[in-house]
Amino acid sequence: MGEQVKSQNDKAWEAIFEKYDILSHIESDGKFIISALQMKEYREPRLMAKFDHNINLPQIFAKNNLAILPISRGDYVISHFKAYQSFEMMDKSINRFCLPTILQSLDIDNISSETIAINCALASGILSDFLEEDILYSTVSGRMGSGQFEFYIQNSRTNAPTLVKVNNSQIEIDAAFEGVNSLALLEAKRDLSKDFLVRQLYYPYRVWRKNVTKKVKPIFLVYSNGIFSLYEYEFQNINSYNSLVLVKHKNYSI
Repeated sequence: MGEQVKSQNDKAWEAIFEKYDILSHIESDGKFIISALQMKEYREPRLMAKFDHNINLPQIFAKNNLAILPISRGDYVISHFKAYQSFEMMDKSINRFCLPTILQSLDIDNISSETIAINCALASGILSDFLEEDILYSTVSGRMGSGQFEFYIQNSRTNAPTLVKVNNSQIEIDAAFEGVNSLALLEAKRDLSKDFLVRQLYYPYRVWRKNVTKKVKPIFLVYSNGIFSLYEYEFQNINSYNSLVLVKHKNYSI
């Protein structure tokens, strides 16, 4: 088989690993902290550090079983992190819902973004059904600072926990819905994948878990081929990145 074609990210990261001797640092220190400024010398940092699925990782990361997490506005940590979680399917049945007939601006045959998928799930009653809340209010979506927190994440080589400290990293919440009993924080995708980056649920969960007294529900919504798949997770230990378990899964169509 021929050699895998290298993307711009692959080439940029290989150059960075060589310049800063990153593999040696990880071998001796267990991790390597890199700044956005160091990345920018080779490529735009936002294109170099966002890998939503394991398959998106640059070749040098995949080859050495590495992952990257943000720890501040301009810094990232690279190590042998168990950063991704596989999707499981609990329920294969499909629950059918309808959009209100008065709506003319939502077209179920033209769901072109995650936002429109979320709006369809809200308007049709899918979210109320899944979250078990009669009334939902859209609240804290968008970008915000993480504040300070620390957590343990498993090392994929040794299985030992590694301490990571976060200081005002940027987080983004695709949608948040509050009801009488809970605050649901949604991460939405329009493609089916084998796994997802736990950080997308964990960082927002840590931020809002300390700000509200209600139950905070980390929710993943995947819209693909006309099916809305919703997954509710729970972090069994607030300080453990890898402690999430799937507590509920349902499929819907409109």
